[in-house]
Parts: sequence; C-alpha cells; structure tokens
Amino acid sequence: MNYTDSPSAQEVARVKSYVGKIVVAVLLGIIGLGLLFSIKSVDAGEVAVVTRFGAVTGRVLYPGVNTIVPFIEGVKYINTKFMLYETMKPEDVKNSKTDYKDGPVDTTTKDGQPVDVYYTITFSIDPTQSTWVINKFGGESALVDKIIRAQTRSIARTLPANFSAEELYVGVGRNKVAKEIFNEIQPIFSRNGIILDSVLVRELGWDPSYVKAISEKQMASVQIDTEANKALQAKYQKEARITQAEGQAKEQELQKLTLTPQLLQKLWIEAWEKGGSQVPQIITSDNAGMFLNVAR
Repeated sequence: MNYTDSPSAQEVARVKSYVGKIVVAVLLGIIGLGLLFSIKSVDAGEVAVVTRFGAVTGRVLYPGVNTIVPFIEGVKYINTKFMLYETMKPEDVKNSKTDYKDGPVDTTTKDGQPVDVYYTITFSIDPTQSTWVINKFGGESALVDKIIRAQTRSIARTLPANFSAEELYVGVGRNKVAKEIFNEIQPIFSRNGIILDSVLVRELGWDPSYVKAISEKQMASVQIDTEANKALQAKYQKEARITQAEGQAKEQELQKLTLTPQLLQKLWIEAWEKGGSQVPQIITSDNAGMFLNVAR
C-alpha cells in the first residue's frame, strides 16, 4: 500500500487563501489603528505639543480635532487654564481643591519675629510658549515645581525681613508683601512661559505670645487714649466754667456801673407787682427806722 506526504493542490490553495486573508486582516487592522492613532482631540483650555520619536517638533495642536503621523508622532498635553498654587496648614490640605498645595513659608521679620506666610498664586501657562515649556521642563508639574514653587517660596521667605512685625501685623503690611512678591516673580514667570495673574497673601501666622503682646499693647494704647480724652474733656469743662464765671463777673460789674436809684426803684416795683400785689405807698424800714414814700 502506497502513502504520499505531499498535499494536494487543492489543500495548498486553501492554505494560501487563509494566509492571504490573515495578511489582509492584519493590514486592515494596522491601517485602522493608524487612522485611530492619527486623530488627536484637544479640549478647550489645553494645547498639545507634537513630538516625533520623543523630540519636540515645534508643532502645537489647538482645541479641536487634529491629525498626526501614526506610530511616528506623539503628543504631550499642557493645561492652559488658570490654576492655583497655595501654601496652607497641614490640616487644610485634605479638603483643599487647589491645583498645587504646599506648606507655609517660615521666615522672620526685620525685628526678628518668626512668622509663617500663607499665600496664593493664580497663574496659567502661555500656550504660545508650550513648545519651549516641554523642551525645557518636560511638562506642567516640573514647571510648577522648579519655577513657581521654588521662586515664590524663596522670595516670600526674603521679603518679610524688610518689615517690622508690627508693620506686617496690620492688613496694609500683608498687601505690601503681596505686591512686592508679584513684582519680583512676574518677570521670572514671563521668561519661563507662565502668565502671572495675581498674588494674595491670605494670612500671616504669628507666635501666640506675640499676638498676646500685641493685643495687650493695643489695649494699653486704647486706655491711654481714653484717659487723654477724659483729661482733655475736663480741661475744656474747666475752661468753660472759668469763661462762664468771668462773664457773670463782668455782667455784675456792668450792672453796678449802670444801677441808679431810679432804676432800683423801677426794678423793685416790677418785682413786687410781678408777685400779684399792689405796691404800698408807705413802707416802714425796721432796720433803718425810716419811711420811704414811693410815688407811683
């Protein structure tokens, strides 16, 4: 009995057909994946920097549907919306919705008083500088860490040394520090593709003993002012009494100069009649032992 190991022509054709179908399917899959990977959607508030084998091409994709060369080009997204960097207390970190959170900056004032600075930086990444940002820092997080965090903390630690603790304790002092931080970091941000919107010093954390001392000082100052006001009021009251007495004395002096027997008689008659009685024609003076005839 003879056996043959050679496949028949029909079987060979069938295998070739299967292989061809597989190849076509693979090619169609690759093409489909290529088309899928070539389409890049960019949302509002972000841009995408195109890279080719990891290198930045200089091409930037803006919000909308965009295409790239599949398997060769890729993209790196950058958030261009306004973001917040804040220093805060550890217990506030959990509930904060700030984009970037950090601890307070501890420093000292001109007169050596320790103070913690709590501030907020509002910023965005300049979309026109996104290629440079990716080239220089690799992404948003590195940019925030190396520029925003490092620079603002350094400046916030240095500036309070220009003010006394008492100057910073009032709200005007905090506003001055915020303004100076803004002026210091604005050119640094601009050079690194960051748009600085605002700087706010929310709070200055003082040692409890200093707060107590300031409160006592303010209370003492208020008490001094109160006592000064009382003394000034007493002085004015004294001067008013003196002025009134002087006026009365002058009035009496003038009356002495202007009183005549006829005027006295007239005043006496008016006073008598004012009481509702008739003026008697003869009045006896027991003390003087004389009679006064009053003519009506």
